[in-house]
Amino acid sequence: MKIAFSPCPNDTFVFHAWAHGLIPGAPKLDIMYADIDITNTLATKSEGPEVMKISYAALPWVLKDYALLPCGGALGRGCGPLVLTQGNGSGLDQNDPARLSGKRVAVPSERSTAYLLFRLWAAQNVPGGVGEIVVMPFHEIMPAVRDGKIDAGLVIHEARFTYQNYGLALMTDLGNWWEGDTGLPIPLGAIIARRSMDLQALTDWTRASVEYAWAHPEASQEYVMCHAQELSLEVAKAHIDLYVNEFTSNLGEDGYGAITALLGRAGEQGLVPQVDLSLLRW
Repeated sequence: MKIAFSPCPNDTFVFHAWAHGLIPGAPKLDIMYADIDITNTLATKSEGPEVMKISYAALPWVLKDYALLPCGGALGRGCGPLVLTQGNGSGLDQNDPARLSGKRVAVPSERSTAYLLFRLWAAQNVPGGVGEIVVMPFHEIMPAVRDGKIDAGLVIHEARFTYQNYGLALMTDLGNWWEGDTGLPIPLGAIIARRSMDLQALTDWTRASVEYAWAHPEASQEYVMCHAQELSLEVAKAHIDLYVNEFTSNLGEDGYGAITALLGRAGEQGLVPQVDLSLLRW
């Protein structure tokens, strides 16, 4: 079975057991490791993998063909994207979002949840809107901000643990903004599967892989670090602890509520296609 997910520690931690044949009855996986920007596009193509990890922000484009699995993804609290600027001497007041008006901002994907949250936040906080949006791989964003190639950067994943190493300053934590605005967790990454598949079996195998990872946390360490893009073990573990949580095992009512709130609000503002949100459950 073809599957696509990122090489980030939370995904490799979640799927380690299944990838290594440790889940009874689960089919062998043909894995494609790809950043979220690639899988968001893959999901719109007929030849896309049967199962993949995408941004929740990309879900409206594919929801008729792909179903959302209620486990395996990334939601949470205190784990949202960050808007970063240069430190001292940047000419930007790092605490004043209005200073982003007309500026160049780098984002990791046009259909990422991070960028969707940024657009919702900017609509409330940046008079006249930002200037140019520059899409670049997330690992290139912090160096570009540091070197003055862009004015601000939207970062995700382990960057929240390492941005200080680049001399950067935090303008806002979009997760804190979202949680304060809605009281709900942040829906970041979704596991989706073609609706023609046995969705219950896929859910059971995914959840079993999550539970194996929790029960045997050291078993996946070599696999995780092999794909961790030069992260330290300490940062990789912090990444896993933050993004693999109760919602990874089961979305629950708060999880579905967060997804409905994000896509419903974005649809009303014309930022994503409006969809029948009842399709989130099957």
